[in-house]
Amino acid sequence: MTSPIPTGLSRRELNKAATRQAIADAALALLRAKGAGAFTVEDIAEGAGVSRRTFFNYFPTLEAALASVVDSFLEHALIEFRKRPADESVLESARAALMALADPMAAAPMAELFSLTQDNRVLARSELEAWDNCTSKVIDAVRERLGSDTDELYLRALAGSVISCGKAAMTVWFEACGPDLSPASLSILRQQLINAMGLLGSGFATPANLPGSHHATSTSPSPERF
Repeated sequence: MTSPIPTGLSRRELNKAATRQAIADAALALLRAKGAGAFTVEDIAEGAGVSRRTFFNYFPTLEAALASVVDSFLEHALIEFRKRPADESVLESARAALMALADPMAAAPMAELFSLTQDNRVLARSELEAWDNCTSKVIDAVRERLGSDTDELYLRALAGSVISCGKAAMTVWFEACGPDLSPASLSILRQQLINAMGLLGSGFATPANLPGSHHATSTSPSPERF
């Protein structure tokens, strides 16, 4: 799934977005085919059809290019987040945004990177950069919603909590499904992400069985105001 391209961009901006996506796609394809530590920046550039210099115009490191493969899922989610009512709580909007992503394959690149980085120290930096990038984008989206004078501690604590819940959902999914990237498996991941936002929004009230769990019999708790 490619990253959504904002409307109103110039041809030059559209070309830059396409080049960035091509580099990210090439990086993930090489990781999938060759494994960690078995390819270089030059290999990624060749796969994307660009020069080594062009690669570094977009990404400072090989790890950063790999980390960017999660951008498409996050950007689609943030588009849905920004569509939500301005007076809705942030966590209600976050959960609704995930529910609006009806196609489970939207999470495929993010899930694949997560799967490939498990138990692999070489790729730990890529995973860390991916989560840090997600945190920064969530902070920006919440600040946009609540105003530029929103308390910085609030923003960082909230974004950190959201990302931590996302990581927890992915870990639980991976433990249950492994590297399976089928639509059925990714549907489970999507539901776990929704469940995690519901738990955060409820203040982690005593959990009932959640949708998508091994003993699901009820719905996840509705987020409270946050």
